[in-house]
Amino acid sequence: MPFLTNKSALITGATKGMGLAIAEKLAECGCNLVLVARTEESLEALKRRLQTAFPRIEIQYVVCDFSDADQLGDLIRWTEKQVPHLDILINNVGIFKPISLLNESEEDFDLQMRINYHTPHRLSRSIAKNMCKNGSGHIITISSIASREPVWSAGSYTVTKYAVRGLTRVLRDEVRSYGVKVTEIIPGSTLTSSWEGTTIPADRFILPADIAEAAAMCLQLSKGAHVEEIVIKPQHGNN
Repeated sequence: MPFLTNKSALITGATKGMGLAIAEKLAECGCNLVLVARTEESLEALKRRLQTAFPRIEIQYVVCDFSDADQLGDLIRWTEKQVPHLDILINNVGIFKPISLLNESEEDFDLQMRINYHTPHRLSRSIAKNMCKNGSGHIITISSIASREPVWSAGSYTVTKYAVRGLTRVLRDEVRSYGVKVTEIIPGSTLTSSWEGTTIPADRFILPADIAEAAAMCLQLSKGAHVEEIVIKPQHGNN
């Protein structure tokens, strides 16, 4: 029997890149899914495909533009009402803008803060409360190697990922006594749409499937084992 049968997971940014790979992997592991992304057509198509491949799991989706604080609030309220016993939260959605601090606009900064930091902060805070009441749960946040190795040409992106690092560490210490786990997965250069058009060979990147495998590994360990951080880099170094 798949090891996540009867478990449920909410995945942000579920229709592309690492979020899509994680959704596919957790479905294969028997997990019921709540898929969240901006575009209903993409969500509906993904739901149909996964439901056909894995007919025994339950799949729901919620449309949410994470740059909109009101829509994020609606998602949080929906989750609290519809899936109060959620087992797994995958904080995956993010935006990358290769702009230095001195050259970015206020809009660039605000957008990255809303999506990259405010979203996992607000979602984690809400869902962790219910997980603590339930006495179990696992929050996995997909961060970035930029949270350890600053990238000056992506200044605010780096700052948001440092903030995510702080969030995961503080949250982990606050909820561990309730039986809730918090993991930060820290990828280097990963072959997603952020690299669209690159001429760098694919074997110089991490693949989204590698991140999905790492997430699944964290979820199948024993109750007493807690993977706090995983750093994954390309074999030949970051691009």
